[in-house]
Amino acid sequence: MQDPRPYIETHKDQMIEELIALLKIASVSADASYSKEVHRAAAFTKEHLEKAGCTACEVIQTPGYPVVYGEKIKDPSLPTVLVYGHYDVQPPDPVNLWDSPPFEPVIKKTTVHPEGAIFARGACDDKGQFYMHVKAFEYMVQTDQLPCNVKFMIEGEEEVGSEHLAGFLQTHRDKLACDIILISDTGMISKELPSIQTGLRGLSYVEVEVTGPNRDLHSGVYGGAVANPINVLSKMIASLHDDQQRITIPHFYDKVIELSSEEREAMARIPFDQEQYNAHLNVKAVQGEHGYSTNERASTRPTLDVNGIWGGYTGEGAKTVLPSKAYAKISMRLVPDQDYHEITELFTTHFEAIAPAGVTVKVTPTTAESPTSPLSTA
Repeated sequence: MQDPRPYIETHKDQMIEELIALLKIASVSADASYSKEVHRAAAFTKEHLEKAGCTACEVIQTPGYPVVYGEKIKDPSLPTVLVYGHYDVQPPDPVNLWDSPPFEPVIKKTTVHPEGAIFARGACDDKGQFYMHVKAFEYMVQTDQLPCNVKFMIEGEEEVGSEHLAGFLQTHRDKLACDIILISDTGMISKELPSIQTGLRGLSYVEVEVTGPNRDLHSGVYGGAVANPINVLSKMIASLHDDQQRITIPHFYDKVIELSSEEREAMARIPFDQEQYNAHLNVKAVQGEHGYSTNERASTRPTLDVNGIWGGYTGEGAKTVLPSKAYAKISMRLVPDQDYHEITELFTTHFEAIAPAGVTVKVTPTTAESPTSPLSTA
């Protein structure tokens, strides 16, 4: 393989311009009001796969958002690499916490990125990553160095659980046939130490609703006499972890595969600076399950986190309301061999059981994914 740096330097400005144009598309799959933008991102992806050298490209509809497929079959006898990515992004809220508008990309130099980096929603999850593969493919095509067949499968529902991807894979099994799948929607230890992810945690995502009185009440008249759903929800959520930061849902850990001593020793050899980690996040200390390192907690252990909580009056000034309802979004990251169906059921049963008299509880599952590992068949 020739040195790609001359090609990169020659085409760098164009590559950045194209990526910025993609990042400007507000392809938020979780919010239906962005539907046109999601479809626009799919069309953009198809167009640039064609420009990069794919000889067959199409936007394939699903019951949700489409999958963009492209391929270049150099020789059927050669191995085939399937590149996976997603063109949808997470909601940018709360927008007021952004230093610059989320869909107006800017290039800034920081202490973490002294050479400069693009700041925008989707720049590193996952538009930046999949577009890197598109440009690498383009380079190999343009310089006649493509060593294999290449296929691209870029979906638009990853950030909402890839609900229709399984059906798409079944329907298009022959089209997607390959020898290896290349995914870069993950992390890397550092620029100096590239990493290969061999497994990903799964997900059980639920929304909970706690209802007290049949309407909002005046706290001066009813406060102290009627259950406040926000107070109740806060206590219920707090009880989901013990003082060792272990999840208290009965049987939650029953099927968790513990790391072997050899695996833990291997993880401990990964270069890691706890003080630098804390400084990067501007926190004085980390918190997590007792007995595990930061790296283990963040990659190999199951978790339960509140992703959002709301209820009552949140506008400017004061309103002495005792709310009728309170809500929270809760995600649980899962590890082999946890089953998201089972975990969701365990959570629902437990959350309903710990609700005190005076309120009712509703649990609505929204998104779920199975964990994967080197031995997984998922």
